[in-house]
Amino acid sequence: MHEWIKSFPAAITVCDKEGIILEMNEKACATFAAQGGEALIGTSLFACHKPASIEKIRHMLASGGKNVYTIEKKGVKKLIYQQPWYKDGEIAGLVEISLEIPEVMEHHVRS
Repeated sequence: MHEWIKSFPAAITVCDKEGIILEMNEKACATFAAQGGEALIGTSLFACHKPASIEKIRHMLASGGKNVYTIEKKGVKKLIYQQPWYKDGEIAGLVEISLEIPEVMEHHVRS
């Protein structure tokens, strides 16, 4: 893992194409501390998702599609961005970036 990713203030989780968690930065480990934190590395992310989420994950791994949405937990709003990563032109797994966002954000349309 690159040094800057370790303490980057967004949770970054990376899995392989079988759903095995390969890497989690410090924020991801803290975010998922109740589920095991760093001990989740090497385990299947399918074990901690509901069937509908597993279906979306499998679809992204098969199609190369992405899944982007916002959530709110305990008063904290987050942008969740999930997309495959590639090795030698082939899907190698998924990256999830979970970034805290303000309740109200500016939106700019650029031409």
